[in-house]
This record gives sequence, structure tokens and C-alpha cells, in this order.
Amino acid sequence: MTTNANDTAPVRFDIKIAVLLRDDLAGWQRLNVTAFLVSGLGTRHPEVIGEPYEDADSTAYLPMLRQPVLVFEGSKETLTAAHGKALARALPRAVFTSDLFATGNDRDNRAAVRAVGKDSLDLVGLAVYGPRNAVDKVLKGARMHP
Repeated sequence: MTTNANDTAPVRFDIKIAVLLRDDLAGWQRLNVTAFLVSGLGTRHPEVIGEPYEDADSTAYLPMLRQPVLVFEGSKETLTAAHGKALARALPRAVFTSDLFATGNDRDNRAAVRAVGKDSLDLVGLAVYGPRNAVDKVLKGARMHP
């Protein structure tokens, strides 16, 4: 994160968290896929997690990601290309495949992904984390989610 001596200056992050969703998903699927994809970031990259929250009554709340998550959409082909670029750049990533809509737990989710080779995954979502310019190159061809 780029810091500035002036605490009121906008914060500009050197890294980017982005989710790319397939453009043919139903609304509930988009929300569900996005939540699943970003859930793993803090377990592997704890620096993305901010401090716990507290309201004026001292009620404690869980910490959240310390920066915005940008959500994009694209065709199946755009998603496949982005996946390949993320792999080639060795960027931290999470995947959500169409098969996961039919499972009901983490064990079956992991088995469904494990059953398919990386080039044959029916991707409906991809989360990528890394330097802004690298993530931008992975997402080339995608558009911001409306």
C-alpha cells in the first residue's frame, strides 16, 4: 500500500484484489461466487485483512479485507484466458466452477475441482490477487461488473 504523510489523502494500493465472473450467471450465483472466491485470500495472504471493527458502544466486529474488491464480468472465453494468464504469472488465485453449484460442502467442492484438469475447468468465477499491473493484464478483455 502506498502511504502518504497526510492522513486525509486517498489511499492507493500497490496490489489489487479482483473477481472475474462469467456474464451468464444469475444474480444469486454472482453474489455467492464472489463471496466464496474472496473468502480464501486472508488465509494465505493475511496482509489483506485489516484490523477488527468496533462501534461507538464498544461492540466488536470481525476484521474485513482492508481494500476494495473490484468485480468484473466476461464471457466464458474471457474467463478461460484470464485463468491461463493468472497461472502463467503465478498469481494467487481462487476458482469457482459450474460443478460447485451442485455440491453442498467443502469436501465435495474440492473433489469436484480435483476431478478436472486445469485446462478443462468450466470456470464461472476467478479471484486474482497481486500487483495492480499484473492483475490488470490478467483481466484484459473483461469489463467492470454493472
